[in-house]
Amino acid sequence: MKRILNKIKEFDTIIIHGHKRPDGDCYGSQFGLKNIITSTYPNKKVYVVGQTSDFVDYVGKVDTITDDLYADALVVVVDTATEERISDPRYTMGKYLIKIDHHIPVDNYGDLRWVDTNFPSCAQMISYFYYKFKSELKLTKEGAIALYTGIVTDTGRFRYRGVSNLTHQLAGMLLEKGVDVEYIDQQLSKETLEMVGLKGYVYSNYITADGFIYLKMTRDVIEKFNVSDEQAASVVNLLSGIEGYPVWALFIEYPNEIRIRLRSNGPTINELANQYAGGGHAKAAGCRIENWNQLDDFVKDCEAVVEAFKEAE
Repeated sequence: MKRILNKIKEFDTIIIHGHKRPDGDCYGSQFGLKNIITSTYPNKKVYVVGQTSDFVDYVGKVDTITDDLYADALVVVVDTATEERISDPRYTMGKYLIKIDHHIPVDNYGDLRWVDTNFPSCAQMISYFYYKFKSELKLTKEGAIALYTGIVTDTGRFRYRGVSNLTHQLAGMLLEKGVDVEYIDQQLSKETLEMVGLKGYVYSNYITADGFIYLKMTRDVIEKFNVSDEQAASVVNLLSGIEGYPVWALFIEYPNEIRIRLRSNGPTINELANQYAGGGHAKAAGCRIENWNQLDDFVKDCEAVVEAFKEAE
């Protein structure tokens, strides 16, 4: 962390990347880090780039920048385990690259890496970074809102494994900066009629296997309910906690691939995700298949993971 701070001090231009299809933790980490830097060093130029997220756009707006800004820039990539998942391929154009992430490491990219899987969210890492150096760093209410959003969303509102005493201590620190928890809860709890309809579809069309429950989200379904890809992806945990099915997944069809949001409340699943061009946490991972013909193979492999877990108990 000290080396990261020194690099931030060294560069006048800093560009912060996240992952494709950003979630609350990605946005929270990007905009939280930007706020810390700009509040502490107002003369530095700091940009957040990459894809946008309507779900949590209240924490900040992504910048549009030209290539020339990368020439002498420090690039920081947050919340992204693999290079192919980094949003905006220009991350390689900077002068120095830092990786900050809490996922199980897959790609060891970057000149300097801070990867710690003990943190349940990358936003908590950024909050801890501020906490460790708060005698010389500044953080405003806007930055605290971003970081709190990241922590809340990636911990399932403090329900997931990995939440610790430190998690709550740092959340309390952010509250002291003026975070309105009711405001954030209202932002995260907004529902459209289209999303209500989509949730009904999920509960009516799930498919069960041996210890594995999943849903196929094809393009026609997404178009029928008139929701964004981001909204479609958010329904994965509707299938959580169903007795007899410790692993669940959402298969989402995109133009060139089928992304899999894979979750578990028992078996370790990141190794399975690695087999299908993905990765993540032991109980929450992402991966992909090229087409629907590969679905049966994935289901069989997932069933094998569940069976091995049962035998080991």
